[in-house]
Amino acid sequence: MTISSNFAFLAEHDPVFLQLAVTAEQVFAADPNTTLIKLRQLGEALAQDIAARSGIEFTGETSQADLLFRLNREIRLDPTIREMFHILRIEGNKATHQFRTRHKEAMDGLKLARTLAIWFHQSFGKAGAGFRPGPFQPPADPSLAVRQLQSEIDQLRAEVGSQNAALESKQQLAELIAREKEEYAVLAGQMDAEARTYQRLAEEQAATLDRVKQEFAQRLQTLQSQLDVSQKATQQVTQSTQAASKQLVLNEELTRILIDQQLIEAGWQADTQELTYAKGARPEKGKNLAIAEWPTLGKEAADYVLFAGLTPIAVVEAKRENINVAGKIPQAERYSRGYRQLPDAQPAWQRDGLAAGWPDAQGSHFEIPFVYSSNSRPYLQQLAEQSGTWFRDVRSPANLARPLIDFHTPAGLLDQLTRSKAAAEAKLQQEGFAYLHLRNYQERAIQAVESALAAGQANCLLAMATGTGKTRTIIGLMYRFLKAERFRRILFLVDRSALGQQAQENFDEAALEQNLPLSKAYNIAEMGDMAAEAETRIQVATVQAMVKRIFQSDTPPGIDEFDCIIIDEAHRGYTLDQEMSEGELQVRDQAQYLSTYRRVLDYFDATKIALTATPARHTSDIFGRPVYTYSYREAVADDWLIDHEPPIRYETLLSKHGIKFAKGEQVSAIDLGTGEIEQSELEDELKFDVDSFNRRVINEDFNRVICEQLVEEIDPFSEEKALIFCATDLHADMVKRLLDAAFKQKYGDEYAEAAVRKITGQSDKIKQLIARYKNERYPSIAITVDLLTTGIDVPAISHIVFMRRVRSRILYEQMIGRATRRCDDIGKTVFKIYDPVDIYKALEAVNTMQPLVKNPDITLEQLVGELDNPASFTAPGSRVGTHHAHDVLDAISQKLMRVLRSATHLAEKKPELKTRLAELEQHWGVAPAILHKHLRELGPTAAVDWLKQQKTLIAQIEGIRLMIGSTYKPIISGHKDELLAREQSYGDYHKPEDYLDSFNHFIRQQLNQSAALAVVVNRPKDLSREQLREVRLLLDEHGYSEARLQTAWRNRSNQDIAASIIGYIRQAALGEALRPFEQRVAQAMQRIYSLTAWTPVQRKWLDRLAKQLHHEVVIDQQFVNRAFATDGGAKRLDAMLGGKLDNVLETLAEGLWPNAA
Repeated sequence: MTISSNFAFLAEHDPVFLQLAVTAEQVFAADPNTTLIKLRQLGEALAQDIAARSGIEFTGETSQADLLFRLNREIRLDPTIREMFHILRIEGNKATHQFRTRHKEAMDGLKLARTLAIWFHQSFGKAGAGFRPGPFQPPADPSLAVRQLQSEIDQLRAEVGSQNAALESKQQLAELIAREKEEYAVLAGQMDAEARTYQRLAEEQAATLDRVKQEFAQRLQTLQSQLDVSQKATQQVTQSTQAASKQLVLNEELTRILIDQQLIEAGWQADTQELTYAKGARPEKGKNLAIAEWPTLGKEAADYVLFAGLTPIAVVEAKRENINVAGKIPQAERYSRGYRQLPDAQPAWQRDGLAAGWPDAQGSHFEIPFVYSSNSRPYLQQLAEQSGTWFRDVRSPANLARPLIDFHTPAGLLDQLTRSKAAAEAKLQQEGFAYLHLRNYQERAIQAVESALAAGQANCLLAMATGTGKTRTIIGLMYRFLKAERFRRILFLVDRSALGQQAQENFDEAALEQNLPLSKAYNIAEMGDMAAEAETRIQVATVQAMVKRIFQSDTPPGIDEFDCIIIDEAHRGYTLDQEMSEGELQVRDQAQYLSTYRRVLDYFDATKIALTATPARHTSDIFGRPVYTYSYREAVADDWLIDHEPPIRYETLLSKHGIKFAKGEQVSAIDLGTGEIEQSELEDELKFDVDSFNRRVINEDFNRVICEQLVEEIDPFSEEKALIFCATDLHADMVKRLLDAAFKQKYGDEYAEAAVRKITGQSDKIKQLIARYKNERYPSIAITVDLLTTGIDVPAISHIVFMRRVRSRILYEQMIGRATRRCDDIGKTVFKIYDPVDIYKALEAVNTMQPLVKNPDITLEQLVGELDNPASFTAPGSRVGTHHAHDVLDAISQKLMRVLRSATHLAEKKPELKTRLAELEQHWGVAPAILHKHLRELGPTAAVDWLKQQKTLIAQIEGIRLMIGSTYKPIISGHKDELLAREQSYGDYHKPEDYLDSFNHFIRQQLNQSAALAVVVNRPKDLSREQLREVRLLLDEHGYSEARLQTAWRNRSNQDIAASIIGYIRQAALGEALRPFEQRVAQAMQRIYSLTAWTPVQRKWLDRLAKQLHHEVVIDQQFVNRAFATDGGAKRLDAMLGGKLDNVLETLAEGLWPNAA
């Protein structure tokens, strides 16, 4: 076999590489299609080889896209290398299915494949990064003559089309076209002859190729089996490939090939060698052309001008030497000013409804609305000005340049050009809210977002308490946006499929204009339907599905496929980029510091609107400070949410005194990794407090005592639902078993086992379980770990039980948020919290939301590699006068210390571990327990030398880790337990009498200071909604809520009197007797029934009115409109009552408080 000069160096590696490369070159003249197919196979073989070297598992079913995704995750491929693999894969797939490859495309493929092969050889060849290849030797291109003729024809056509061409020019054009036909015939003959020659070669080499492919597959299997458990292999491959990537310098030609490809993938026709102004390329109707080297004023030329049909829509400045990408935007702007419109073209400003270009605030005008600057590097926030595809909309002087992941699509740019934000915002201002049937605070939330967007804010955050109808707010927001044409297509992003399913149900049910739900008004693509069509206006998707579509797909969406993204439960996982030090920036990959969520958000050039009930610092860092906040306490004060009683605290013998194990006692621990029970003898006394229960220590009797008490509190046959939070799936199984036994003991055969169900990630048919819990009688009690902590709406939940501690207030508030929703169908007025693990007390002092910052998982292997990287010794460190290498050595020392200190501690109990540590001490020349100190004393340079001598250190440490075993081994306790107390506290007051006395004192003290409070006491029938809200918030601020007052009265008098907040205030101020509010309503209705001789139909309407009064204190037209919203509101009720509604409402208000003035 003749060895190709372009790929000869691959002979050092597996024969399959060279065989594929040579075949691709040999068939180039006869069959450029096959060239790209072979190059795709070469890319696949190289990727498989790297994966096998790295210990990354794959099978024959693993696609190249998935394999590249795994490679990027494990060894952090250089973005340019990743792009080359991607291009070979895409172009090879096109060649397989379309059979239309031109020689020019195949030649570009050969150039890219050779660059990729050189990188591979520099990574794994004997010469390493020092290998210096010769120049690329292009094979003879039989289509060259045809392409030159086509260029001449295009030039003549441009001349003929741009002037009154002479007859001579037209004859020239005809002659060239005739010659073109002849050249095509010659080319066909040449390709046919080449094809026959190749056919003979192919038959000769087919057996050879099959043989080397089989040998390659066997070698990969062998390599994979050898590297199965070696993490060091991954680190070695990472070091080799990163060193080779630093040698990668793309010439102008390769850079343009990459940028051409980016434009092509965005939907533009691009070819910087053929599709140029000089070669006659001109805009055409129905085509989206990226025409290169377009002349502007003077002798300057734009690298590309993008044409959507006949409209010049964008300028691209895209050169290799364009290092400071952001800084080249002014150059692109200069080309936009200097562009000369063609006679038959349609200027972009004309399509924007203008008579001339856009003023530039410098006395001139822009002729083209959008400008780009690119050097094909991926965007990195810490190197913002030197990376990414920078973009500016020059139509307004106030618009700023910003970095993007890629170029916009033609449709996206045309939509930006023609979609009028000003007109849409004017429509939104005029658009009413009545048909949306929203609550007043939901309207205010929507108005806040719309105002922020009108002010130019790109990202918005809404903070609305759990249960206040975030989804309903989202539906109203999306409907208004689409109706006003503010956005083209909206992505509704959730982090779990259950939330997406729930949202889709709401989109199908919530009635809007003309009683149509959102899904009937606009086309909604549901989860799983990821191929968004032109008519799709809303896409519901999980973050995980979008990751697969964007980063693991042959056809990723355009960056402008969605121009608005709405993110639900934004506190979950949307972590901020971790700050990277300057040293880390030089030796680490930014992908480690970027969450998957953030990568999806950053991919699209879209407005982002995030919603959460519990904003944390990281949420605000990403989306900005909330544009509107509606808190839980406000919602309770407005009577939209249900308050909870003071938590019911159980104190048991063990929770009070802790669980103690004496020195020398035999204890059992369960290894949750293996399920094995290990026996050991304690060297020291061991004590666990209640915060460790069900996590570090498992005591069945504590759980039994609590479950037996819960059986006395929670009715399994009730319409009220209960939700129990456990520590682990194993713990949830235990609680299920103990509850079943206790309920069976109490109710005998009346008890239905289906009343209690575990709903965790390990449950069977989770979706059906959640649906039954929400909609059916059973299960009435759900036991979970964290599956139901957020986003699942079950309004009937009236009992929350904490069987585990949580340290995050955000998570705690999300958990109790499951029970805050009103459920008038079951008469829910309050919910209860059961707290056997003192979670409420532990979190009481926490005043701020703790950020859930994601720490990058930097492995020991990576740290050792970084220490050996020369860049670490030049990059600055975190301390003055140090380098990044000092920081890396500190991190290595810490990791070693944690493993080896634990091993030293356990060595006396594990003889084999003690023996191994002694062996390592002999091998290392230093005691394992102080190895971390030894390395720090050596300093970075000497530590590198020492680590090089200890080539198996990482494997040795990994072996020690395995010998130590799982660190999470809860101890099993057999201690007996019993209930000591059941109590409810009231903040600073432990006794209900003290709490009520303090309330009485507070009311009398505030009477002369609060006008709203004075109205409650003196003229309750005149109380307005705003005054009631003011009173509730005043009381809430000082720790007095209706739920707490009701509980205190019940615990003091043993009578459950559900009086309203007005009743409690009047009792404290005037001594008025407390009466259940239902009695007051019944008394008031008797007055109304006696007003006149109501007809049977009218009495039914009055009965309906009475049933709506359980939650109402202020009786007014707003209350009637809300209660009878689906029946025509106050106007209809007034008509049904013969025009007597005002009289009825006045009588009702007086009848509720007959003793008031």
